[in-house]
Amino acid sequence: MLAERPLVIVGPTASGKSDLAMGVARLIGNTEIVALDSMQVYRGMDIGTATPTAAEQAEVPHHLIDVVDPSEEFAVAELQAHARTVIGEIRGRGAVPVLVGGTGLYVRAVIDDLKIPGRYPEVRAELEADPDTEALHRRLADLDSVAADRMEASNRRRVVRALEVTIGSGEPFSSYGPGLAHYPPTPFAQVGLRWDRDRLDERIAARYERQLADGFLDEVRALAERPISRTASQALGYKELLRHVQAEMTLDEAVELAVVRTRRFARRQERWFRRDPRIGWLDAPASAADIMREWHAAAISRPECGS
Repeated sequence: MLAERPLVIVGPTASGKSDLAMGVARLIGNTEIVALDSMQVYRGMDIGTATPTAAEQAEVPHHLIDVVDPSEEFAVAELQAHARTVIGEIRGRGAVPVLVGGTGLYVRAVIDDLKIPGRYPEVRAELEADPDTEALHRRLADLDSVAADRMEASNRRRVVRALEVTIGSGEPFSSYGPGLAHYPPTPFAQVGLRWDRDRLDERIAARYERQLADGFLDEVRALAERPISRTASQALGYKELLRHVQAEMTLDEAVELAVVRTRRFARRQERWFRRDPRIGWLDAPASAADIMREWHAAAISRPECGS
C-alpha cells in the first residue's frame, strides 16, 4: 500500500526533512530518495544547501542532487521532467521513492503534474524595465482577467511572470491550469513537519554555525571564482557570504543577514505548505517511526485526497 502512495516529506528549511527521510529509508529498506530542492541541484553547493553527505548517498540512493553547474539556470520545468523520469525508474526497479521537499513550487510541480509555461526572456526584460507593478497588473487584467484576479496587484514577481507567459506564448496564463490555490487529488502522501518558531529560529542559526565549521566559506570562495547563474547566486547563505568575499561586509554581518533572511524564508515556506489541505502534520521533533505512522494513515484514510 505504501509503495502505491509515495511519501513526500515537506517543511521549512532546517526542519530535519533529510534526516527523517534517511530514517524512513533505513526502516523499510529498498528506498530511494528524491530531493525537490531548487539549490541542491547545483554542483559545488553542498555545504550551504545541507546536501546529504557522500556517506548518506552511498547508503541510500539519492536523486536530483548535483545535477548541473552553478553557471546554469535550472527551472522548475526541468526539475519536474527529471523527477518524473527518476520516480518512474525507481518504481520500475521495485523500490519505493521518498521525496523530500522544501521548495513548495517544485513539490507541487511534481505531485500535481503542473503544466509549466515556457520562458520568454525578451518579453520579461521589457516588462522588468517598467517599475510600475500596478500598471503591469492592469495590463494583465486587460489580457487575462482570470489570472489578474488570482493575484495581488502588488505581487510583482507573479504579475510579471503571468504577463511574460501571456504575451510570449499568445495564450492566457490562466489557461495553464486552475492555479496554485487548487489542490487536486494526488497519488502522493504528504507529511509535514511543524516546529515551534523559536525552536526553528534556533535551529537555523545553529545550522549556519555548523556549516561554517564544515567549510562553507571556502565553498563560497571557490564558487566566486567560477561563472554563476543569477539563481544560484541568490541562494540563501551564498548570497550573503559572496558579499563578504567581495569585501562588501564583514563575516559577522553576512552571517547575521543570512540568518535573518533564512528565518523569513522559513515563515514563507510554512505559509505555503499550511495552505495545502492534503498534508498530514507532525509536531517536531519527530521520529522516522512517527513519519511511518502518518504515511500509513494517509495511505488508508486520505487516498488521493484533494479539495
